[in-house]
Amino acid sequence: MADGTVVFGASGFGREAIDVILDIRAADPMALPPLLGVMDDRPNGRSLEKLAGIGVPYLGPIARWSEYQGSAHYVVGIGDPRTRYDVVSRTDPSSESAATIVHPSATVGHATHLGRGVIVCAGVQISNNVTLGEHVHINPNATVGHDARLLDFVSINPGAVISGDCLIGDRVLVGANATVLQGLEIGAEAIVGAAACVVRDVSAGRTVKGVPAV
Repeated sequence: MADGTVVFGASGFGREAIDVILDIRAADPMALPPLLGVMDDRPNGRSLEKLAGIGVPYLGPIARWSEYQGSAHYVVGIGDPRTRYDVVSRTDPSSESAATIVHPSATVGHATHLGRGVIVCAGVQISNNVTLGEHVHINPNATVGHDARLLDFVSINPGAVISGDCLIGDRVLVGANATVLQGLEIGAEAIVGAAACVVRDVSAGRTVKGVPAV
């Protein structure tokens, strides 16, 4: 087991990743190495104050990861899929040191595969035969239906629903409380707006919103 875990990103989702790590260790201290701190290239003062308030050290810019590589794991607590992809591409392209963390309150069905760097937050429900690629984020209370495939660096925001047998492409962002209906495909780097209902396939790079989403 590695000596510790580092979170990349000091802002909102970085702190949510910290919550997941702390809750995992509260349930079973042996399930994950202890949290060492947070790295961020440009943390704002408010984020640093909040880290200090919960006793989590700021370790410096992400370039300092080279000092920990080989002895620690990391997770990328950055909500934007493209930014997350850029950070991993320049820091650890193989994702060999990335941890996968699942909140104890989340449910994960049988025959489901979680890739390296996946973060599953509190209250999430993942059904059976689901595949999550590398560095996928499933935010609190989201649902992923049976046989869905989410490729690398996808972000599913709070309360969103991915219905069964969907294919969600690389670096897609699905907004809070949005729904993607059964069997649909969302192309790479598309954005689904908050509270949208997707009723047909979405091509790569498009932004859709509304009910039905257009």
